[in-house]
Amino acid sequence: MPALLGALLLLRPIPALSASFALTPGEREDALRVGQRSVTIETFDAEWRVANASGDSVTVMTPFHRLVLAARHAAFRNEAMKPDEPERLLREQRDRLLIWAFFHGPREDFARFYTPRLRLGDREVEPAFVQNERTAVRKDDGRYLARCVYGFATRNLTGTSRVALVVRDADGRDVGWFTIDLSTMR
Repeated sequence: MPALLGALLLLRPIPALSASFALTPGEREDALRVGQRSVTIETFDAEWRVANASGDSVTVMTPFHRLVLAARHAAFRNEAMKPDEPERLLREQRDRLLIWAFFHGPREDFARFYTPRLRLGDREVEPAFVQNERTAVRKDDGRYLARCVYGFATRNLTGTSRVALVVRDADGRDVGWFTIDLSTMR
């Protein structure tokens, strides 16, 4: 009998992990539940973070992750989210993949003219939105941390796309390269 139960458990469908740009009601509820429970977990967002060899990193803001963060912040404040808030947040991000990028550099304006591109196969996709930090924050080690936000249209992406975010400086040199596998993210 235990062997039969084990075989049945192995045969049941297991939801695949992949980014979804339009959440079902069940996925919305799951995101809110994950966010509420994440207040005790420091590394709750590890699946959405990608770092490169130089110590720079990006956080991929999928719709699921956006709701997780909102629910987490509400839980920290010990408040319930307003009933219309999840829908509003998803509407604001509709048809866009947001990427928060964190770069280290030598002076406060180093990231001002960075230009991001998403490489999808042999194509480069231009951003729909770029917000580079003009005045980076000075860190204890003397370097500066710039927080940038990039938005890309999702029309050419799927939840299983593997893309590369390439960021170049004003002279066209690559200063950041991040491989983003959306199939590993919700």
